[in-house]
Amino acid sequence: MKNNFKRFFSSGLGQLTIPIISICLLIIFNLIRDPSFFSISIAHNNDGNMVLAGNLISIINGASELAILAMGMTLVTAACGGQDISVGAAAAIAGSVFVKIIKMCMFDFNSDIKAGYIILAFLAACVVAMLFGAFNGTLVAVFKIQPMIATLILFTCGRSIAYWINGGATPTVSSPIITAIGGFIPGVPIPTPVIIVVVMAVLFKLLFHFTSLELFTQSVGINGNAARLNGINSTFIKLLSFIILGICVAVAGTIGVSRLGLINHETLLIDIEMDTILAVAIGGNSLGGGKFKIGGSILGAYVIQMLTITLYAMKVSSTDVKAYKAVVIILLVVIGSPVVKKYFGRMVSKAKANRSEKKAKGAVE
Repeated sequence: MKNNFKRFFSSGLGQLTIPIISICLLIIFNLIRDPSFFSISIAHNNDGNMVLAGNLISIINGASELAILAMGMTLVTAACGGQDISVGAAAAIAGSVFVKIIKMCMFDFNSDIKAGYIILAFLAACVVAMLFGAFNGTLVAVFKIQPMIATLILFTCGRSIAYWINGGATPTVSSPIITAIGGFIPGVPIPTPVIIVVVMAVLFKLLFHFTSLELFTQSVGINGNAARLNGINSTFIKLLSFIILGICVAVAGTIGVSRLGLINHETLLIDIEMDTILAVAIGGNSLGGGKFKIGGSILGAYVIQMLTITLYAMKVSSTDVKAYKAVVIILLVVIGSPVVKKYFGRMVSKAKANRSEKKAKGAVE
């Protein structure tokens, strides 16, 4: 049994303890409060397609943008020991570019929205988001500015830039393809954003499997000088982490626009920055950089969303949800902090020592 516990924690799974326990506690609480909370039903959406419905579907669907942003934020946090607080504003810019390109194609070619236009618009959104990510990364990696301060620039002006892209308008984009991206693919009962999260997670897994990015990122985050002495380009790794986050921002912005069918620069993914950072923290990742686990951040996103849906199910007003959520999240983060972990580690070691001492006395007697 002891060896099993050692293998559990040494394999890195111990890092997922906090998010797993949090999800389990929320599940137990909701089952006691309302046994039907996690029931899943088959319903017909507005297009007449059969889809899955229920609180559980709302949780995994609603957390999609947050989970995608948390994947990219994890890399930035691990490499730079800081966080990007501009992801919501950058997503608004990417969403505005997405809508702008589609509208331009429709006007220039005088036709309906086609798949080719949507792909072109998404690629343009990716390029723009990556450029802004490179801007943030340059400030951090080259000019050595603390990440939160460096990204405060885009956090402050990003939504204004999104406003200028479409001339202050909030144009709509109506297309079966865009509706499918933000909702359901006809004949597929699972929400499309959930499928996109799975695809992004697989892409990250493949990236780490076929490259040394995970090792290099952790090395730079733990000790940048030592990594540089071992031939790792710390500046490039930090810059690359921001660019990859830019791709995640473009994907999240595209999903957000597709859900609404329009771009609203003021409300698109508003306040998602802090939830993204919290998802990384709840996932057991050190906010000071170093070793990380993408899966932990994804679970952290679902913990936050499950907590939000639970509060709404309890008829908590939207104005009070943030306060309740803050209290619970503070508890989760404190419990998972290095100080608390170290304290419980000492307690366990002390208990083991006392048990060994008792055994030794018993043997002597």
